[in-house]
Amino acid sequence: MSDDRRFAVLIDADNVSARYIKYILDELSNEGIVTYKRIYGDWTRAEMGLWKSVLLEYSITPIQQYSYTSGKNSTDSAMIIDAMDILYSGNVDGFCIVSSDSDFTRLSARLRESGMYVIGMGERKTPDPFISACSRFLYLEVLAGDRDPEKLVNGNNESGNQLTKDMISAVFGAIVDEISDEDGWASLSQAGNILTKRFPSFDVRSFGFMKLTPFIKSLGGFEVYSEKSKRGNVRVVYVRHRQ
Repeated sequence: MSDDRRFAVLIDADNVSARYIKYILDELSNEGIVTYKRIYGDWTRAEMGLWKSVLLEYSITPIQQYSYTSGKNSTDSAMIIDAMDILYSGNVDGFCIVSSDSDFTRLSARLRESGMYVIGMGERKTPDPFISACSRFLYLEVLAGDRDPEKLVNGNNESGNQLTKDMISAVFGAIVDEISDEDGWASLSQAGNILTKRFPSFDVRSFGFMKLTPFIKSLGGFEVYSEKSKRGNVRVVYVRHRQ
């Protein structure tokens, strides 16, 4: 579709496992069209072998970045420079930064300042500042189908975030209050969009659900109903506090 968002996906190969690439690109296909696919690392290192095997399959352009100094990550600088070049080209509507490194926090914030929609993807060890700097943040373990109850039941990650169902219920309830009509009903889609803006890492898959509606029903404090849209066969879903 002509109105699909165009994305540049920039991957930090030093910080992300090759096993996630299919899930990364599949998820982005739900958001729009990927026009740039670049991956950064020192390809002379033996441990990059797993990535090399998938680059051709997924048509990803490898960017060579030597480690000039021991202990320093020069990949970050290369990604940041390329991101700004792509930004000023005007060829994309958004970026996907794939890394668990907090060094990309300022880059994500700068891209958003320029009107870009920024999706971050990283493992559960990703620090909070990078997560908060993104428009939306997705955990790679969740995308890959990791359903370890100890990790996912409350949306916990290793960086110390604890996005619990009780917390979500309280914030979602406040959102419903803010946007509801005189009878207390609010658009579930609109409330869900606002919730994601307040918690960029919120993902119903972290709690074992595939859709927002059954997740909201599981919270227990809300009632949901749907009706057919006047403009077609699409059903519109509404939510309010349980009476």
